[in-house]
Amino acid sequence: MNNIIVKNVTKRFDDKLVLDNISFEIKEGDIFGLIGPNGAGKSTLISIMTGLLKANGGEVTIGGYSISKQPIKAKELIGLVPQELALMETLSAYDNLEYFGAFYGLGGKLLKERIAEALEVTGLNEKKKVKVKKFSGGMKRRLNLAVAIMHRPKILILDEPTVGVDPQSRNYIFEFIKKINKEYNTTVLYTSHYMEEIEHLCNEIFILDEGKEIASGSKSMIKSMANIHGTIKFVLDENDDEILLKIKKLQGVKECFIENETILIHIDETRFNLEELLTLIAKENKKIKKFNVEEASLEEVFLSLTGKKLRD
Repeated sequence: MNNIIVKNVTKRFDDKLVLDNISFEIKEGDIFGLIGPNGAGKSTLISIMTGLLKANGGEVTIGGYSISKQPIKAKELIGLVPQELALMETLSAYDNLEYFGAFYGLGGKLLKERIAEALEVTGLNEKKKVKVKKFSGGMKRRLNLAVAIMHRPKILILDEPTVGVDPQSRNYIFEFIKKINKEYNTTVLYTSHYMEEIEHLCNEIFILDEGKEIASGSKSMIKSMANIHGTIKFVLDENDDEILLKIKKLQGVKECFIENETILIHIDETRFNLEELLTLIAKENKKIKKFNVEEASLEEVFLSLTGKKLRD
């Protein structure tokens, strides 16, 4: 199985505790989000998971192989996109891929095929002969990604891959991640301090702050932990107290009130059924003039759990 198990990982730098007994599992074929503010310990944890740093305690298993005891076997499964760019600026994109491909043991026809594939999926084919020093920040990030996938890794680890990236390159990265996850069942670990990226891409989430676990699980599970709500706003052709009382009795409704002729409902997203609300409105012979659903964001969840904004 191409899964990842992090068990009781602890790391200290001198007297500073950077990671405090961190544990989680990433299942094969999942897109897993590791989120936290800058300085939370994300990059340190990635370095331990990929064998670049040694933990003071705990163990990381990659596809059944211990990263500390069987590092070569474990690393063969990994493609790493580091936060810091790892490219040769004076070489072209193609020459970079050729150079790094040799480290993966690729050569001849196979190397050329993998280079062509990597350039295509990262949208860099037309720039393959251009020297990297002439690339934009976003293009360099995409080339960094191309380097990491040439050996078709079973597990792809991306550490803040969109820092300093333009919107076009960000979209390329997102679409690429979804593509390889779906087509090759690639297990993906994605770290970011941009909540909207995690919300868009990831199935399971681990929130890290000051080296400690804040919450972990599915998005809906984490939102329920934070006890925050989504909001539904709508305008009917006619309001009355009776329909408000009936709405309040629906499962998952936490609050219901009228504000400037707009009905606002605060809901528990894990329990609320939108179809029940629409059925009720129809039975009351009301017509909906405007309707809007606002889900609770992960940014709000983080603020609720930690008392601070993600980018603080």
